[in-house]
Amino acid sequence: MSGSERQTGRRLEQAILELLERRGPSRTICPSDAARAVYEGEDDGWRELMEPVRRAARRLVEAGEVEITQAGRPVEPTTARGPIRIRRVH
Repeated sequence: MSGSERQTGRRLEQAILELLERRGPSRTICPSDAARAVYEGEDDGWRELMEPVRRAARRLVEAGEVEITQAGRPVEPTTARGPIRIRRVH
């Protein structure tokens, strides 16, 4: 992983945590919320950050900070396919 990828990963992790803090306990965010928060352009280039957001969320799961959900239930981050949501661990 390059230095810029690590920096982007840290920015995405921070964006996830900040967005969740603003939403409140038990509330979720979509990974695209974090991608949009970090992306600095006006176009849809944030879409390129979707997989890096998922990786950032998995790191936060490993750290015990968040959980990844589908249909409102926690799922195994490494096997989750399709749309996910992210929420703080309660």
